[in-house]
Amino acid sequence: MDFRLSPEEQAYQRRVREFAARALAPVAATADRDSALAPGTIAALAAEGLLALAVPREFGGQARTALDYALVMEELAAVCAATAVLVSVHNSLVADPIHHWGTPAQRARYLPRMATGACLGAFALTEPSAGSDAASLRTRATPDGDGYRLTGGKCFITNAGLAGVYLVFATLDPAAGARGITAFLVEPDTPGFAVGAFEHKLGIRGSSTAQLYFDDCRLGAEQRLGPEGQGWRVAMSTLDSGRIGIAAQALGIARAAYAAALAHVRDAAAAGAPAGEATQWLLAGMNVRIDAARLLVHRAAALKDAGERLTREAAAAKLYAAETAAWVTSQAVELVGEGACRLDSPLQRYLRDAKITEIYEGTSEIQRLIIGEQVLREPPVAPAHESARAG
Repeated sequence: MDFRLSPEEQAYQRRVREFAARALAPVAATADRDSALAPGTIAALAAEGLLALAVPREFGGQARTALDYALVMEELAAVCAATAVLVSVHNSLVADPIHHWGTPAQRARYLPRMATGACLGAFALTEPSAGSDAASLRTRATPDGDGYRLTGGKCFITNAGLAGVYLVFATLDPAAGARGITAFLVEPDTPGFAVGAFEHKLGIRGSSTAQLYFDDCRLGAEQRLGPEGQGWRVAMSTLDSGRIGIAAQALGIARAAYAAALAHVRDAAAAGAPAGEATQWLLAGMNVRIDAARLLVHRAAALKDAGERLTREAAAAKLYAAETAAWVTSQAVELVGEGACRLDSPLQRYLRDAKITEIYEGTSEIQRLIIGEQVLREPPVAPAHESARAG
């Protein structure tokens, strides 16, 4: 088992790191302050091919591996977590399910434009009363002739107001629970569809996040993604892969905070204040946790690339990386001290950005439930002494 990146993967990682340093680092603090990405950011992402990661080559995409995607997310998030989540949602939560669940006509309509950045994607599952318990969503799809009428609302939708296609989940039968959910592709100019109030957030402030409203929104049958009643499968298979991206985003945030803390300690040592044992222990803890998170992220990505089931492994990566990001950023702020609390310090931004990784695409509590359910389904492991006796 080789844990090293291939030469090609290392070269791609360097390329994305250089892009982030060149295109995102100069504007990341401004995006956070202004709650909006800098003009030209989406065009720069598209020119670099970062909006085409999950799009097949036949549609003008890059068809990058899941490991490449994880590398991209870590490098972008280490500079600007808000930009990273735009890339994550567009690729893993919209382009990927359109590729896997879409009809030939749907793929041809959306994927080429998504690859060029002409059409951003947004994933609309969360509702005020259906976040972690997504199966209880209330947005209703009512059959109407050869199509449907959509009524209801969504909240905390990333890329809202920027997207050219929204992957929306609605129920045909609330009493059926998950079995009643169906997925739809909704374009922003559809009558009855509206983007509501934009959120003013604690972190990832440069990311566009808003409410959505559907008021007797008429959709054709060709706008349904996958069969009726299969929306829950679309959502869950999509989130399994999407959690790799959020885990890698958390990893990038943690790495950036660790680098800032380490630079502070080295500067202090150069000024004649060498690090004591407590500081060394803290840095060691940060280093090991980040390393462990990266291994979990890369394992989940490798399973996706191999076409294997990854529900437990993606949940584990997301859980551990998110909690690592929250802990590392908090400890880094404490280590640096009052200087980290100034608004011109990137550390305070990393601290705020880290929190959301424990919440969206399944809270840490939900990840523990997923892992627990998967563990209970696994065959029992024989005690070590029985295995030895059997041998």
